[in-house]
Amino acid sequence: MIEPYHLKQQEKEQQLLQKLNELTFWHTEHCQAYAQMMHKSEQQLKAATLEDVPYLPVQLFKLLELKSIADEEVVKVLTSSGTTGQQVSKIYLDKATAMAQTKTLVQVMKPILGAKRLPMIILDTKSVLKDRQSFSARGAGILGFANFGRKHFYALNDDMSLDIEGLQAYLKEYAGQRILLFGFTFMIWQYVFKEARDKGLALDFGNSVLIHGGGWKKLKDEAVDAQTFNQLLKQQLGIQEVHNYYGMVEQVGSIFVECSEGHLHAPSYADVIIRNPITFEPVSIGEQGLIQVVSELPKSYPGHSLLTEDLGTIHGIDDCTCGWSGKYFSVAGRIPKAEIRGCSDTFQGGVKA
Repeated sequence: MIEPYHLKQQEKEQQLLQKLNELTFWHTEHCQAYAQMMHKSEQQLKAATLEDVPYLPVQLFKLLELKSIADEEVVKVLTSSGTTGQQVSKIYLDKATAMAQTKTLVQVMKPILGAKRLPMIILDTKSVLKDRQSFSARGAGILGFANFGRKHFYALNDDMSLDIEGLQAYLKEYAGQRILLFGFTFMIWQYVFKEARDKGLALDFGNSVLIHGGGWKKLKDEAVDAQTFNQLLKQQLGIQEVHNYYGMVEQVGSIFVECSEGHLHAPSYADVIIRNPITFEPVSIGEQGLIQVVSELPKSYPGHSLLTEDLGTIHGIDDCTCGWSGKYFSVAGRIPKAEIRGCSDTFQGGVKA
């Protein structure tokens, strides 16, 4: 597998475009609903550029059962996170797609975590993994990142309280060693940081690296940005190194990780395109718009090109001071609900008009 951040954008686009075109044909042949949408919207199946690859709005996975494999080939069903009563996305994986996801995640994280498994604290509760066939976004994230660790310790009890005694014993046992921490942004803030702060707990995570993602909206409601989050975790818990990531259950394995300079990067097997929320035309570098994600991984369902509900900005290409090639970007959060409705109405038959 190609090193995840070594390909220059032009070379990467050539390779990625070929694979995305192959996937568009594959899903047209193997997913009837996808084929109907392509036909109805008169899409060109062979795109000349990445921007021309047909995309689906991510909301469709909440409304339709989209898969390109037979029922008996499904080995895992992933569901998006959602509050009670909300519809959730269902993503169907076969063995090959699930394996490709795991292998790619290892490659993407290697520049940050190295090849050696680290002692690992999962800042969540073990009960989230109860059903091994059907995973929530949280469960899928934990299971994926658990491959990078050993001697896994779950820091939260089932009632979401912090297992203070267990945590202190674990930190003592691995004192001086590099420890991997993993969790979801809001849960870390709410159930780890706030409890430690409010109870005046003396916790020192020492030589640790934290990987976290998702759940920024609630933190923004509390006026906490990424810089403040990192600073407070360092002050309260002694966490030295923090990397946010951007990803979604609807596009398995598409993990865009923060580099040492605080920018999210698109690895060699995936990319981001930013589109104007009204016209859906691609926008220039530095201009905010809707994030489209493309990936060569989803073969068991038509998720290789998706228009998200998130706003973001590409800040540059091939010139990040961290040394990684390709596009680097930031995410500003969800598009306001009123605009989502307007944007959904623009999709005739579920793809761009």
